[in-house]
Amino acid sequence: MLSRFLGVTMRQTGRAVVRLVVLAVGLLPCGGADVGVVGAEALPAWNQWRGPGGQGHATAAQDLPRTWSETDNVVWKTPIEGKGWSSPVLADGRLWLTTAVESPITEGEKQERLAKVENSDGLQVSGPVSLRAVCLEAETGKVLHDVELLRQSEPDPIHSLNSYASPSPILEVTLEGTRLYCHFGANGTACVDAATGNILWTHVLQKIRHENGAGGTPVLFENRLIFDCDGSDQQYIVALDTGSGAVAWKTERSGERNPEPQLKKAYGTPLLAEIDGRTVLLSTGADWLYAYDPADGRELWKQAYGVLGFSVVPRPIVGHGMAYISTSFMQPELLAVKLPSGSALPEIVWRVKKSVPNIPSPLLVGDEILMVSDKGVATCVDAHSGDVHFSERLGGNFCSSPLFADGWIYVGNREGETFVLAPGEEFRVEATNHLDGEIMATPIAVGGAIFLRTDKALYRIEQR
Repeated sequence: MLSRFLGVTMRQTGRAVVRLVVLAVGLLPCGGADVGVVGAEALPAWNQWRGPGGQGHATAAQDLPRTWSETDNVVWKTPIEGKGWSSPVLADGRLWLTTAVESPITEGEKQERLAKVENSDGLQVSGPVSLRAVCLEAETGKVLHDVELLRQSEPDPIHSLNSYASPSPILEVTLEGTRLYCHFGANGTACVDAATGNILWTHVLQKIRHENGAGGTPVLFENRLIFDCDGSDQQYIVALDTGSGAVAWKTERSGERNPEPQLKKAYGTPLLAEIDGRTVLLSTGADWLYAYDPADGRELWKQAYGVLGFSVVPRPIVGHGMAYISTSFMQPELLAVKLPSGSALPEIVWRVKKSVPNIPSPLLVGDEILMVSDKGVATCVDAHSGDVHFSERLGGNFCSSPLFADGWIYVGNREGETFVLAPGEEFRVEATNHLDGEIMATPIAVGGAIFLRTDKALYRIEQR
């Protein structure tokens, strides 16, 4: 298998040089101010949630439209059966996404199932659910494969904002072909031959109590598929062997947590970074940021948030020698954690306490961090000092994370609006675009096209 990891220099701060780690298995044009790929071979056009670096930068996008509607600049629109908030991935001219097709349930069955849950506020429940992977031709939007990967006869309740298919899939392109990895939390994980749609393996871990359903997406390192498992009953991080689906390593969370079970859970997506030439896995659990060796799961260090931090959803971002993380629910803060070099320890450099998102991930562009809160407040923060440049209301409710593409920032809300913002210290909305349906998934952008998923359909948006 051809695969190697390339470092993408973000910035040198003090002695620690921090790089994003990108799985290089194809050729990707390089662009953008912060994230680049040097000498990549066979890199998928969009292989994971938030792009090849996992940071929300579309380095392979150019000449993107800034305005669209249901009738303007839409190349195709394909309805997607079921419900899923996962973002699509793209390689070999094919898009893949996951969805969950739920069976109806009577009101009596619903109440009986919810009565078994200690706190059912805000939860919903389904009858048997089919967990599926759907493949579309990127050029035409034609559905090529629709594969049932797993089925749950009595799925656990999930939060009304969640779906049974919220974690995004991952594509791996090798000399032997392209593999798709689909994760559904405690409901299982599957590996698919992307050329044929054939299932290569499935794995269902010991049941954990997500409480609100799964949310975190895995990350791929060499022959390890790694994901967080932070339930109310048990908290650990685990790696599956990509060849067989067997557990390769499992590491329990070591940080002291609140004794209340509901405050132990998290829904994070890990991030691979390179610190002083060493590949490190950054993972946000309840109350702690952890760093692991992705090869064997050995804990390298951890940093306490210093505030109550649970149900963490946003993915970390890195740059300027630091990791930027959201502590998520109840008392959300954005923290800048200085990443340690040598025998040094991590330390919190600054905090922002106002209008910090619970769900959307932040975005680093140059020296500024842009974050959009769940309630629609866009805030720009200086990445070095934590000083706030602006905090302005966009409007609407947000779960999708911002995307930096072709010099602009794209971010969509649950009301179907996508705002196009100018990067930098000044607040400027270039355009506001509306589509039918809710935007929960984060869009992707490759070449001149934006692929945007609503709760009803997948769109290809392009200048026409």
